[in-house]
Amino acid sequence: MTVSQPAPAQDEQILELHDVRKVFGGRGLFGNSTGHAVTAVDGVSLHIRRGETLGLVGETGSGKSTIGRIVLRLDEPTSGQILFGGEDLAKLPVREMRRRRQHIQMVFQDPFGSLDPRMTVGELVAEPMIVHGTPRAEIPFRIERILKQVGLDPRMSERYPHEFSGGQRQRIGVARALVLDPSLLILDEPVSALDVSIQAQILNMLRSIQREPDIAYLFIAQDLAVVRHISDRVAVLYLGRIVESAPRDKLYAMPRHPYTISLLSAVPVPDPDIEQQRKRVELHGEISSGTAIPTGCRFHPRCFRARFIARQQDIST
Repeated sequence: MTVSQPAPAQDEQILELHDVRKVFGGRGLFGNSTGHAVTAVDGVSLHIRRGETLGLVGETGSGKSTIGRIVLRLDEPTSGQILFGGEDLAKLPVREMRRRRQHIQMVFQDPFGSLDPRMTVGELVAEPMIVHGTPRAEIPFRIERILKQVGLDPRMSERYPHEFSGGQRQRIGVARALVLDPSLLILDEPVSALDVSIQAQILNMLRSIQREPDIAYLFIAQDLAVVRHISDRVAVLYLGRIVESAPRDKLYAMPRHPYTISLLSAVPVPDPDIEQQRKRVELHGEISSGTAIPTGCRFHPRCFRARFIARQQDIST
């Protein structure tokens, strides 16, 4: 997969999460405890600079998508701060938060499932502008501009989602998210359902688009090979907590946490001779449930380096 290299990030921090937690359930209809609380996100702190891409990686069930939804407050945080441009989104009234969403947009994993099949491409791309009060006279011009930007012929605006390939549908999803000129784009596994060749095209498109207006990306994925090509920094999430965070090249060259080492050992290498000599670190068992989080380092039940201290203390970095 050939993807252009990341552009230098700016110093301004556009998004900051401080000790964010999300607990689902645990309370009944009348506020009584049900005893079934699930901790999906547990004390996550991270930041993204303007024009930067932060890759957020981890297995299914680690809490990646929940973090993306919390930033948009599609899921309400249980506690913690969500600073966007210095403003705490967690404290905003619902109406004010709706207005802020024009500056934070999301691209979903399933391009077909996120597009209304009864609407044309033009209607789908126009919908966010109508919701946020864009003057109607501007809408046709902005549709044409954004479709060209994502590599689609503006004449396709009269067609319906089922008439497009998976890669084209994802381009439509990106166009719909970008048409409001957001400052932050949350990409929730946007290429996981696509062929490798199409993945590279979408990643190149995203990087090309990012250079001009300095959009920040929160790129959520399981595939570390994909994350390496698109990200400036990488944060590794396990069972709701960041276990390691570092600049991309440093993390891939010198991973510190055993979970990161395990994930990287599964990334294929193009050279078959090197691939044969590599030692694969296999993960045993499944990720623990959010209802029964292990003590100490929460990865220790599956860790190939587990020691007594890991069962007593969280050694995440």
